[in-house]
Amino acid sequence: MQERKAWAFNGFVGILLVLLLFVMAGVLGSNGGTGGIVGALVCLLLGIVSITGFQIVQPNQGYVVMFFGRYLGTLRQDGFWWTVPFSLRKKVSMRVRNFHTSQLKVNDVDGNPIEIAAVIVFNVVDSAKAMFDVDNYERFVEIQSEIALRHIASYYPYDTMDDQGGYTLRANPDEIAEQLQLDLQHRLAIAGVKVMEARLTHLAYSAEIAHAMLQRQQATAILAARAKIVEGAVGMVQMAIEKLQSEGVVELDEERKASMINNLMVAIVSERSAQPVVNAGSLY
Repeated sequence: MQERKAWAFNGFVGILLVLLLFVMAGVLGSNGGTGGIVGALVCLLLGIVSITGFQIVQPNQGYVVMFFGRYLGTLRQDGFWWTVPFSLRKKVSMRVRNFHTSQLKVNDVDGNPIEIAAVIVFNVVDSAKAMFDVDNYERFVEIQSEIALRHIASYYPYDTMDDQGGYTLRANPDEIAEQLQLDLQHRLAIAGVKVMEARLTHLAYSAEIAHAMLQRQQATAILAARAKIVEGAVGMVQMAIEKLQSEGVVELDEERKASMINNLMVAIVSERSAQPVVNAGSLY
């Protein structure tokens, strides 16, 4: 069902018409006679019935107008209006709202248990769909948000320990948020709801594997740091030997080069301060 505009006109004009009916009822009733009394009763009845058609609409609110079970339209423009008397009018908020999901425990694509939560920013754009196509659109948004969040969490890994590429939940929050928003918008279109933003607010390994994953991350970081240190140390040793040879400070054969390289690598790579050893004799 698609939303359409309900029939209505200015409520202040409606008040004047109702007052006119009451005045006519008084005039006809004062004239006496059967015709006058009948006319007065008719005008009085029309005036009383017309009173039920007044409705105040506040900004970013809508009223779904139904008449004996039939959808007549929606009042969305703010102001004071007069619409179909005896109609049932249900309020639907068009304001932007936030919904924060609970922390869900799910498995990522690698099977690791993780905790995840998100905040959803949405508003109603089609009051007819929100009112008639789903039972309770607010509850519908909550349930579908959790389903979409579980789906996204199970589609991507929490993190990757190598350079395989691809999106991860931790390293690509903007891309994951965009995918979550698209998935959720597809699910909520039936309820006339527009998803303005969907973003992760909580992401962590579950308690039972958090310590093990932390150790794994630390080990990976240590290996990466060691590789960088060794790479820099090799460059420094190469530069030192080339400088000594180019300036003719000392003549180094292959054995002396090996000994010097060993001493320099130990001094540069070691985490502790190097202890110098003074050689008082010959290397041979």
